[in-house]
Amino acid sequence: MSTATPATTTAEPASVSEATLRAALSTRTRPPAPSPLGASVSFGWRAMLKIKHVPMQLFDVTMFPIMFTLLFTYLFGGALAGSPQEYIQDLLPGILVMTVVMITMYTGMALNTDISKGVFDRFRSLPIWRPSVLVGALFGDIVRYAVASIVVLIVGIILGYRPDGGILGVVLAILLLLVFAFSLTWIWTILGLKLRTPESVMQTSITVLFPLVFATNIFVETDTMPGWLQAIVKVNPISQVVDAVRGLMEGDAQASEIGWALLACAVIVAVFAPITMRLYNAKIRS
Repeated sequence: MSTATPATTTAEPASVSEATLRAALSTRTRPPAPSPLGASVSFGWRAMLKIKHVPMQLFDVTMFPIMFTLLFTYLFGGALAGSPQEYIQDLLPGILVMTVVMITMYTGMALNTDISKGVFDRFRSLPIWRPSVLVGALFGDIVRYAVASIVVLIVGIILGYRPDGGILGVVLAILLLLVFAFSLTWIWTILGLKLRTPESVMQTSITVLFPLVFATNIFVETDTMPGWLQAIVKVNPISQVVDAVRGLMEGDAQASEIGWALLACAVIVAVFAPITMRLYNAKIRS
């Protein structure tokens, strides 16, 4: 008994006319790739728009500064300076530094959130300058730091603070503080790239920040501390920045204080920025 195998026919592909192909293809000129600055500004604007979806970020730069200023002024003012009005003249520059330093950790948390949700994978496939994602996030955070600084100043002025350095001294103090905050964000960016969850980034950042913030001259003079603690406080970079900011706002800043503060910023960037970029580039290539 023979088995017949049915013949198979191969369908010829339908021919497509040249006119159809041209109609399917775009004839418009391809837009140029964004410049590094343009891409960074766009990502910075994205960081600002995220506040709409994460209102907690706005709370951190408004309510926390108000709470810190009111709490420490009225809690320690009477005991340390005789009255809150006297104490705030020395406290407010320190609270200003403390507030901005505490919110720098959100840079690492935001980056880690983008990585864990897969948004980072979409960004690295775009034809853009690769570091623009990171630089843009830092631009957005600088705006948040400036807002927090203005909030602290407004509350302080309402409570009776009067900067003897005038408007120029206040502006220079805030600019110096923004430079220091920018340098610190490189540290938290490393945590954002290495740790698994935003919660772990926050916990690790707080663990590092609390000893650094409270082992300073923000609340009391360094001379009132034990000798071993004075040695720690004097080498703390936050103390160097507090001295410079306090001097600028009071109108009696010394060049050495500003120099030490800027040197601390430069050392932090020189140490942690290359590590951050190496981890960032490795993350992009992975």
